[in-house]
Amino acid sequence: MDYINTDFIIRLLLALVLGFALGLERELTNKYAGLRTHILVCLGACVFTLLSIYGFPTFADGDNVVVTQATGIRDTARIAAQIVTGIGFIGAGTVLRNGPIIMGLTTAATLWIAASIGMACGTGLYDIAIVSTLISVAVLTIIRVFEQRFLPSSFKQSKRFKITIYCNEEDTKKIYEYLTSNVDDMRDFSSKKLLENPNKTKITSTFELCNKKAINEIYEKLNQMTSPDAVSLQELND
Repeated sequence: MDYINTDFIIRLLLALVLGFALGLERELTNKYAGLRTHILVCLGACVFTLLSIYGFPTFADGDNVVVTQATGIRDTARIAAQIVTGIGFIGAGTVLRNGPIIMGLTTAATLWIAASIGMACGTGLYDIAIVSTLISVAVLTIIRVFEQRFLPSSFKQSKRFKITIYCNEEDTKKIYEYLTSNVDDMRDFSSKKLLENPNKTKITSTFELCNKKAINEIYEKLNQMTSPDAVSLQELND
C-alpha cells in the first residue's frame, strides 16, 4: 500500500472513542461487559463495514493483464449485514437467567447499539454515530435516575439482592426465619459449615424487594440479631 487513508483512520478512531463512551457507563456500574468489550465491538463493526464497502471492489487488477471485471454487481452490504446477526452471539453471553429472573439484557442491548455505532463510523456517517452515542449514554444514565426518583414504587420492578453471611451455626435458623418474613420473594437459601471452623457457617441467600430502601433496614437488623463475623450485600441487576 502506497499511502495511508486518513479518512479510514478517522473513522476507526471515532469508533474507538464512541465505544469507550458507551463502555465507560457499563464499567462504572460494574456490568458484565465493560470498556474493552464495547470498544472492541464498536471498532470491529467499523472495520467490517469498511471491508464490506472498500475491501472487495467490483474491478480487480491482475499481473500484466488488463483490468477485468471480477464480481459483477457489487453488494457492499454483504459483510456488514452479518454484523447484526453476529453481535447476537456476544450479546447472548451477557444475558443470565436464574429461574424467572433475567439479567444482562441492558448490557446486551448496549453491545448491540455499539455495533450499530461502529457501522455508522465505518460508512462515514459521523453525525448519526455521535448523536446515537449521546442518546444511548443519556438513556443509560438519565433514565436510571428518573426511574429511581420519580416513578412510584408500585410501578417499579422488584430489585434482586444476594446476601452472604458468616456467622455461628446456631444463628442459621434465626436468619432464615427473619428473611422469609421480611423479603418479598426469597429465591434460595443455603448454609454450609466452614472447613476451617465447623462452628462457623456461611449463609447465602438471593431474594427480591420491591422497596429498595428496606434493604438497609434488613442489613442493619442482621448485624444486630446475630453479631455475624461478616455480612456482604450485592444488588443484582442489568
